[in-house]
Amino acid sequence: MLTVDARPVLTGGFRLAESPVWDAPRERLLWVDIEAGLVHEGRLGTDRVEVVRRHRLPGTAGAVVCAADGRLLVAGRHGLTVLLPDGTRRAGARVLRHGTPGRLNDGGCDPAGRFLVGSAALDGRRGADVLVRLSGDGPPTVIDDDLTCSNGLAWSPDGRLMYSVDTGPGLVRVRAYDAADGGVGERSDFLRVGDGLPDGLCVDRDGNVWVAVWGAGEVRCYSPGARHLATVRVPAAYPSSAAFAGPGLDTLLITAGGPDGGLFAARPGAHGAPVPPWNGVKLRTARKKPLAVE
Repeated sequence: MLTVDARPVLTGGFRLAESPVWDAPRERLLWVDIEAGLVHEGRLGTDRVEVVRRHRLPGTAGAVVCAADGRLLVAGRHGLTVLLPDGTRRAGARVLRHGTPGRLNDGGCDPAGRFLVGSAALDGRRGADVLVRLSGDGPPTVIDDDLTCSNGLAWSPDGRLMYSVDTGPGLVRVRAYDAADGGVGERSDFLRVGDGLPDGLCVDRDGNVWVAVWGAGEVRCYSPGARHLATVRVPAAYPSSAAFAGPGLDTLLITAGGPDGGLFAARPGAHGAPVPPWNGVKLRTARKKPLAVE
């Protein structure tokens, strides 16, 4: 099994770095600091990441994705915000009802550019968090409603499989996915993590799954058959997610929380699969009731 060490490229000043995304057309790295409500834009260098712009949102910022034209879609505490390239902000759909004892958490775009996002409880609830898909001005489509901290999302290179994380029970799940209409098949357990908690994840161009293991200081690579292929050791106890970045998609960028958190990078010899951009569809539910999560 391959073992690789990650190196720090930007540390200090983050409360909970998460949701790394490589925006290839603009050669910029995007990520959030969840608890600080910040969205960061950065430039990836040889030895470090340079922050070039920050956007502060009220409340939390669970995830960020990018449209082909550079607009950013951000999952706030209960709803979505669109950030235009000129800095203008527009309110998007409210996903969770105001007063819900939780927040939106990790999210990502499916092969057709639809945005999926999950929730995380803030009051100790178990088994009541959701994973939803948003596409257009209708109400969210609920995919799962029995999770304990919905987390990382990724799709196989051919778009036919979707991987999702339920952090509470330590599970990474997999199911069939239909990119044409967003339909999902029955979910099954892909793997269970017992010495830490699975958090964010990504998939490389060969279909291998790279999982950040919170509490173990590692990102682990598994084959499509769930065989453990590689481990990236992170000099931070709480890696939160990972994404392939750089012009060749050959740098694994890792976010981490905790007092030693920040951004870390490794070259594990793998190449990432391009991440579909958000399709830019207006996600408004002004005349619809937001999803109730009790």
